[in-house]
Amino acid sequence: MSFFDKWKPVAAMIFVEFALAVVNALFKKVLSGGVSLLVIATYRFSIATIFLTPIACLLERNFISNLTGRVVCSLFFSALLGGTLTQYFFLIGLKYTSTTFSCAFINMVPINTFVMALLLRQEKITIKCKSGRAKALGTLCCLGGALILTLYKGMPLISKPASEVLEVNHSTKNWIVGSSFLFGGSLVWSSWFLIQARIGKEYPYQYSSTAIMSLHGAIQSAILSLVIDRNTSTWFLKGSLEISSVIYAGIVGSGLCCVVMSWCVKQKGAVFTSAFSPFIQIFAAVIDISILHEQIHLGSILGSILVIIGLYILLWGKRKEAEILKDSPATEKNGQATLPVTSSSART
Repeated sequence: MSFFDKWKPVAAMIFVEFALAVVNALFKKVLSGGVSLLVIATYRFSIATIFLTPIACLLERNFISNLTGRVVCSLFFSALLGGTLTQYFFLIGLKYTSTTFSCAFINMVPINTFVMALLLRQEKITIKCKSGRAKALGTLCCLGGALILTLYKGMPLISKPASEVLEVNHSTKNWIVGSSFLFGGSLVWSSWFLIQARIGKEYPYQYSSTAIMSLHGAIQSAILSLVIDRNTSTWFLKGSLEISSVIYAGIVGSGLCCVVMSWCVKQKGAVFTSAFSPFIQIFAAVIDISILHEQIHLGSILGSILVIIGLYILLWGKRKEAEILKDSPATEKNGQATLPVTSSSART
């Protein structure tokens, strides 16, 4: 494997996390104007469907012949968990909290995914070997960093005039409600990675699968929006910021990012792909300071450093584990039953 091929999934996931951090920052500005959560989700998925469908028809001409009823049902539930519910939960949490705080809960996604994979026997930890200890230590470091980011605010590190600091007052009740929805969003997003790993085995077409999921997500979000709020005036977007935010989120956030994540799940597995989620927190903090002019605190720095350390330890452990499986055919054969997301040949 060449140097480029080895680091291509890493670079791709860093791009994805930066793009999603920009989506969160844009949506925070849009939601402050009172735009409906489900309307945003509906437009976002609709734009992603329109953008990806011609690409899928051009690059994946045989996808229709491999599209079975089981695959369609799997994509429906994948859209429900990773699309509709994740979008709805995170947008509610984002509305009641802040961009940096909401992204902190995304740091829980790798841990949730790893624990779920352990319960479903898609991952395995062997404490006796270095790779197993590294994965366990990396997971604990990520968990510790996420807890610091969430629970410890610390002193402000950048002094600014009072006129330049955004004053956002959140009641304790709203903060608790937002935190609950953010935690629920991290759980359903973690389950999306595992479902996507299964789908890729039967349907290895990233563009068409993402387009179908986006179509399901648009229909689901539209139905929920009409049931919850029948006011048709909420469907009209006002201002260039709202329109450009939805277009960017649809093409980049729900379109390209989902395609890249599906490809990474197929190449490296669910845990590897979700392990990059903490980078959203770091990118969001940079955007908060440079663009939104919010304060950065000691807790954000300490938590981000610990998350990065844990991430590299976890990735090192998975790389060593992949090398062991590659060098040992017998181990790889047995590992397909217990480690379907740790070897490229056994991944989706």
